[in-house]
Amino acid sequence: MYFHMLIEITVLVLLQIVYYHSGGLRLNPNLYACGKVCLSLLGTWEGHGCEKWNSAHSTMLQVLISIQALVLNEKPYFNEPGYETYANNASGQRTALEYNDTTFQYSCRTMLYSLRRAPQHFEDLVAGHFRERGRAILAACKYYMEGNKVGSIVPDEDDEDKELESANAEGSSSSSAVKPKNNQVDLRAGAGVVRPASFKTNMEVLFEELLMEFNVKGADTKKFCAVKLKKSQPAAA
Repeated sequence: MYFHMLIEITVLVLLQIVYYHSGGLRLNPNLYACGKVCLSLLGTWEGHGCEKWNSAHSTMLQVLISIQALVLNEKPYFNEPGYETYANNASGQRTALEYNDTTFQYSCRTMLYSLRRAPQHFEDLVAGHFRERGRAILAACKYYMEGNKVGSIVPDEDDEDKELESANAEGSSSSSAVKPKNNQVDLRAGAGVVRPASFKTNMEVLFEELLMEFNVKGADTKKFCAVKLKKSQPAAA
C-alpha cells in the first residue's frame, strides 16, 4: 500500500531503538507522529516468544522484515489492536479503503518532508531514491486522482498507450464504449465507498509540489511537465 514511500529509520543496534522520521504525521497505527515505531520486537508493544527481542537470536534483518511485512502492509487500518475483527465485514473494508486514501496523502506529504529536510548524512540517499522513483510516484498519484483505488497496481505506461490505441481503433469502427478499468470507482461504489472530492483536490496540490521537488532532484518528469505546459497554454481560436 505504501507506494515507494521512503521510511527513514535511525537504528541504534545495541539499544534496539528505531526512530521514524514522521514529519509530524501519523500515517499508520504503528508509526507515531513522535517517531515511535510500535512493534513487539522493539519492546514498544507486548509480545511473546520469538515476537520479542532476544539478544542471542534476534537480528536487525528480522526487525526490518517485520516492519516491512507487519507494519507497511496493504491495509494498515487493521494494524490497530482489536480492529482486525472488522476485517471480514463490509463496514470494516469501507473504513480501510478510506484510511488508505488518507494514508496515501500523508505518504506524499512525508515524501515532501524527506525531500526538503532529509536526515543528516542521508541527503544523497534521499535524493537518489526520488530521482530514480519520482516518475513512478507521479504516475501513481495521477492514477489514484483519476478515481482508481489506492494501492491498486498502476499500469505500465507502455500498456496504457497500447490500450488507448486499441480503444481508439475500436472507436473508429464501432460505437461501443471503452470498458471501465477494474480498479475504477465503480468497484469502490459497490463496496459502499464514496470518495470525497477533497481527495482529488488535495492530491492535485501534492502532485504539483512533488513534481517541482522531483524536477530539482533530477527525476525523469518530462511527460508530466509536457502535460502541465499543454494545459497552461491558451486554446487555439
